[in-house]
Amino acid sequence: MKVSREELIAVLSQFNPWWRQEAIADLPQWRRAAFHELNTWMTAPPSPRAVLLSGARQIGKTTLMLQAIDAQLKAGVPPANILYATFDHPILKLAGIDAVLDAWREREPKAEGLEYIFLDEAQFIRQNGWELGTWVKHQVDFQKSRRIAFTGSAMPLVAAGQESGVGRWHTIRLTTLSFFEYLQIKNVALPALPRLRSLRDLIDWQPPEFLRTAEAAAPYVGHFHEYLVRGGFPQTAQVDSITQAQRLLREDIIDKVLKRDMTALFGVRRVLDLEHTFLYLCMHDGGLLDMVDLCANLEVKRPTAQNFIELLEATHLIYRLAPFGYGKDVLRARFKIYLADAAIAPAVMLKGKSILEDPAALGVATETAVFKHLFARYYAQSVRFTYWRGKKDREVDLVAEVGGQIIPFEVKYRAQHTGARELKGLIELCEQKHITRGYVVTKSLDDFGLMTGLPQGGGTPTQIMRIPAPLLCYWMGASELNQHEIQD
Repeated sequence: MKVSREELIAVLSQFNPWWRQEAIADLPQWRRAAFHELNTWMTAPPSPRAVLLSGARQIGKTTLMLQAIDAQLKAGVPPANILYATFDHPILKLAGIDAVLDAWREREPKAEGLEYIFLDEAQFIRQNGWELGTWVKHQVDFQKSRRIAFTGSAMPLVAAGQESGVGRWHTIRLTTLSFFEYLQIKNVALPALPRLRSLRDLIDWQPPEFLRTAEAAAPYVGHFHEYLVRGGFPQTAQVDSITQAQRLLREDIIDKVLKRDMTALFGVRRVLDLEHTFLYLCMHDGGLLDMVDLCANLEVKRPTAQNFIELLEATHLIYRLAPFGYGKDVLRARFKIYLADAAIAPAVMLKGKSILEDPAALGVATETAVFKHLFARYYAQSVRFTYWRGKKDREVDLVAEVGGQIIPFEVKYRAQHTGARELKGLIELCEQKHITRGYVVTKSLDDFGLMTGLPQGGGTPTQIMRIPAPLLCYWMGASELNQHEIQD
């Protein structure tokens, strides 16, 4: 279907107010940690690549782009050399990328200097039968005066078109808001907490430092629990009513992915079966995926269920963790599933705030939040996340392989203080793999500090640090803003 040039220019003009010397309306002053990485790639890229902002719907990708545009304008880039286009808009989607670029240059002749192209919801771009990845490759290889950023909440090109664009874009993987970012967007006034360059800094703390920090952190606990229920999506974080926040999460984010993106991008026809699969995963968040049980409960065949799970991962609604190890044992083993945000399950299952009175559900939500924070903190370092199972079904919730080191994390979010008896799996893994450092994520603020009196195996003794979940999530989120300072 052909779109008239006049109509196309009119739409682009609405999205690019700087062409009219107007400011970007309603731009938040606060910035996510990922802004600094995006701005670096747009101003002084480490290598000649485009930038892909990848993440779930309503996670703040568009705001990040507009903030990057605002920074370029303030740095003196001519307004005519900046284009923003969202292919969620039907006119732009019908026109295609080449027509959009032609309309841009008809409306705004090029000024001296580099061109900056920001393409939102780029998964909806269809360009004469060839993939977006091929277009990006061509631009990076032959248009050296252009810098390109594009977003995607469901990116088939990442999986299917990776070969055509390999090495041509840098991916910034966005999670939902960290607990630290959530407090910033809520503009909550709380006592200051010590800054950490690394969790390893805690090893050198003295007992009075743990006591002072626990006292200062007391007001954070209630906000952390509300964060688990309300969710880390900027839109839901700013709604006063938790009921309304969960409704927005369920209707505006989840339903649109399941009922629109899956059909438009991946050709899914059995939407009800897909929705049932997602509901099953919401009921088993943080657990091992039992494909036999899933298929029997939902009456779907294994290849169909497997395909649905891969699509849910491609649209950033879930994470999958393989077991620790390599080779055939891993291929045959079960994956562990985490939802993209701890608030998704309560919202989808219409549980409201009831998880706060359910110790088991609260523990699952906390484990999901802990994983998301660790993933967001370390993903840029190509960290491999797994879980571990040993003898007698002993487990360790999360294992991060960082720079040749194995760092285990066990979540024990319960009222009782944590002792060696509750950490048999963690101790077994540390002894087996000669691990020198591990972490236990706890609930009580006074369940905080280096553990002593642990059974000693052969070799180097393991240092196990107990950290209350609100503090761990706060520090992981705060450290994202200062990754250039952090050593781990």
